Amino acid sequence: MKLICTTAFFITLTSFLYAQQPATSAKVYQQALVEKQELASKSLVKNIPFENIGPSVMSGRVVDIAVNPKKPSEFYVGYASGGLWYTNNNGTTFLPVLDGAKTINIGDIAVHWETGTLWVGTGENNASRSSYAGTGILKSEDLGKTWKNMGLIDSHHIGRILINPSNPKEVVVGVIGHLYSPNKERGLYKTVDGGETWQQTLFIDENTGIIDVAMAPENFDIQYASAWEKNRKAWNFKGNGTHSAIYKSIDAGKNWTKISTEVSGFPVGEGVGRIGLAVYDQKIAYAVLDNQYRRTERTKKNDEKVLTKEDFKTMTISDFLKIEDKKLNVFLKRNGFQEKYRAENVKHMVRGGSVKPMDLAKYLDNANTALFDTPVIGAEVYRTDDGGKTWKKTHDEYLDDIFYSYGYYFAQIQVNPKNKEHVYISGVPIVKSKDGGKTFESISADNVHADHHALWINPQNANHLINGNDGGVNITYDDGKNWIKANQPNVGQFYAIQVDNKEPYNIYGGLQDNGVWVGSSTAKENVAWHQSGQYPWQSIMGGDGMQVQVDNRNADIVYTGFQFGNYYRLNRATGSSTYIQPKHELGESPYRFNWQTPITLSSHNQDILYLGGNKLMRSMNQGTDWVALSDDLTGGGKSGNVAYGTLTSISESPFQFGLLYTGSDDGFIYRSDNSGGSWKLLSKNLPNNLWVSRIVASKHVKDRVYVALNGYRWDDFSSYMYRSEDRGETWSSISTNIPMASVNVIIEDPKNKNVIYAGTDNGAYVSLDLGKTWESFVQGLPPVAVHDMVIETRTNDLLLGTHGRSIYRANIEPLQILGNKLSTILHVFPVSPITFSKKWGNTWSRWQTPTTPEVWFKVYSKKKGPLTATITTKEGKNLYSFKTNADRGLNYLAYDLSLTEEGKKSYEKEFSDDELFKKKNGKYYLPVGHYKIEISNGDEVVIEDFEIQ
Repeated sequence: MKLICTTAFFITLTSFLYAQQPATSAKVYQQALVEKQELASKSLVKNIPFENIGPSVMSGRVVDIAVNPKKPSEFYVGYASGGLWYTNNNGTTFLPVLDGAKTINIGDIAVHWETGTLWVGTGENNASRSSYAGTGILKSEDLGKTWKNMGLIDSHHIGRILINPSNPKEVVVGVIGHLYSPNKERGLYKTVDGGETWQQTLFIDENTGIIDVAMAPENFDIQYASAWEKNRKAWNFKGNGTHSAIYKSIDAGKNWTKISTEVSGFPVGEGVGRIGLAVYDQKIAYAVLDNQYRRTERTKKNDEKVLTKEDFKTMTISDFLKIEDKKLNVFLKRNGFQEKYRAENVKHMVRGGSVKPMDLAKYLDNANTALFDTPVIGAEVYRTDDGGKTWKKTHDEYLDDIFYSYGYYFAQIQVNPKNKEHVYISGVPIVKSKDGGKTFESISADNVHADHHALWINPQNANHLINGNDGGVNITYDDGKNWIKANQPNVGQFYAIQVDNKEPYNIYGGLQDNGVWVGSSTAKENVAWHQSGQYPWQSIMGGDGMQVQVDNRNADIVYTGFQFGNYYRLNRATGSSTYIQPKHELGESPYRFNWQTPITLSSHNQDILYLGGNKLMRSMNQGTDWVALSDDLTGGGKSGNVAYGTLTSISESPFQFGLLYTGSDDGFIYRSDNSGGSWKLLSKNLPNNLWVSRIVASKHVKDRVYVALNGYRWDDFSSYMYRSEDRGETWSSISTNIPMASVNVIIEDPKNKNVIYAGTDNGAYVSLDLGKTWESFVQGLPPVAVHDMVIETRTNDLLLGTHGRSIYRANIEPLQILGNKLSTILHVFPVSPITFSKKWGNTWSRWQTPTTPEVWFKVYSKKKGPLTATITTKEGKNLYSFKTNADRGLNYLAYDLSLTEEGKKSYEKEFSDDELFKKKNGKYYLPVGHYKIEISNGDEVVIEDFEIQ
């Protein structure tokens, strides 16, 4: 294959590739939030109703829990990107209380229960790949009905909030700061006037924030805070540094002294990572540390007869050739080497000089092994009994398998308020100690998800715990022996969604740390499954669920997988699962796979599958065999502990087999017109360094292509969207009036070539004119990140895969027509046939609620004003009439198909042989027949037929 790109240009372009991009200023982003609100109020499509269809059972990442100590059945749960939810029945049901705010991304919550005051620190406190920034600190004094932004708007991520129990206007806040860029609004802040003014009481530097703050019970003056130095880039995350430390205040957070010094006994220096704090009293406190210092060498545990990857890193050729074939074959098979790589073949390659022993170790390197093979000390627990003057590690052994290599994601510790020896650590598992941290045992269970971030201990009943993790909320009343699950909210964090061609169609989706799930489009999100024993959604893959492709000839053939390109071909009919990740050749550098590795089935032949590493791979036989269609289509990668220089999006034109487009995480866009025979760089005139979140070859015009770029990993929240009419040779911006927010997805409408949709980190939009102007979807949608979109073409359903509120659905058939009706004064859209039911208004038991039908008449009005709707017989007899106020744009008029007494008489007068009877709910309903809906604005009258079958 040939890459058409001059060396001089490539060097010029890549010289700027990793330069720090400017972060979006707080002032600019605040203005964007105002513009979003204004656009929503004027939107032509604001009334399109979006329904949340779940799923809920797998839940999403919890960051904090606030419980009423006097009434433990009442508590709030803060989800990382799913908002704030309230329950007063011990988690049986929840209500969202933050949806009216401008963000639902949460780092920490705090409640002053006596006054009902809620504080929310926005912006998640875990520095994960999808930890979204916030807009400062929010406050509600009416239990979440209304919210006021109290400042710290450039904080992005807030670690902890402390409220003085005896003075709710006195609050201390630990601010982490920006995730991907340096900034000054981080450290410790204090207010004494309820947030009207703030004083920064501790600032360390522009890369070090405060991740945790804890106070001595009964004494707000004594506080501990943990500083965390970190540096996250798209290609590397360093979660430790010399400025990570513990500080103490004895004057309620006004002044702070660093207490984790070299003489204190607490680790200091470059290897100190995230620190969590728990304070028992004025003298005793615990700290859990993500210790990134390297472990001392230990004797090899494995049987010396078993080869490991490490053996080959220093092995000589002569020693390699002496290995017994059987022993070498065991290593090759166990580690997933391709079948062609067996002892005899590999030794022949080593003798010939094409392969070195080191290459067997390199063959197994990937982003996961780079993290898990790092021999760091990991989780450690320290305790002070003298108010922080000295610290002592509580345990002798390593605390293995608590943080693994993801300590930055955890480091939470709690101590029983009534027993200083009872300690809990939240990590991958949740563990407890009853001897002051000397020994620990797991209290995870089969119905408790891994990855724990919050724990509340009942001060009146130490056996009662409420836990928050990546899979929602768990509650125990026996100190972790048994747990109940409280996952009623729809807060799934989807990366990608898909549909198949079954009738009714199925919906698939990959979620953060919750695998891949599938459910019928007719599935109801309610608790009826508790009775039936069968939840309507099914898990079909573990890990962090990623993209899904479904064979349109046989919907049982599904391609999906988990992070870093670990994909499988599933046959859901037989239950078989075949691993299909492409493998590089022995001796070559390993392929680089993105966390969200892109895959796509060819529309020309469903046996052909494309997959993107740093090269574009193609399989002609459903993923069994692979060929690289390109050389490296990225900037070449960069040294770090995160896979980078990887493809993120692939598209093939439906007009021509082999007309291919690729986009990468470092901003490179390529096109091939000949199935990878040659490639042309298309991104030289687009902004550099940005993640290509989506590239889409048009279904309507062969030379048309769309691209969305994403600056999230630079803290650049600008909206970057472009359209090309010449296969990417030139680009036109189509961001126009869309409010600033990183763009995750752009798709075309399958039926109207002028309609396109976009999903951002703060909402969803539609353009009716190829991106010249955008309209905001509003009805039913909170300000949540929309990661993916898909349209089911037979039903005209638009589905939004959100990263925090599961999946939303709306019928977009009116949008496919609306572009042609914008100059019309008044228009009624066709009404789908309605199926009559004898259940209308009836119930099988007096104790049940009667079934109530509802139909929506969709009306476009060019102007705002009153409308009158009249239901008539086919011949024009009035049966029912109602008035409403129309917005400019699309309107949805609800009608329950009922008749008044006058309407009943009119109907029976015209159809004398058809008597209507009152239902159990006291209403009359339209029988089977043909009817009309007349809509009038006083000047214009429009009529549309509809039928009850």
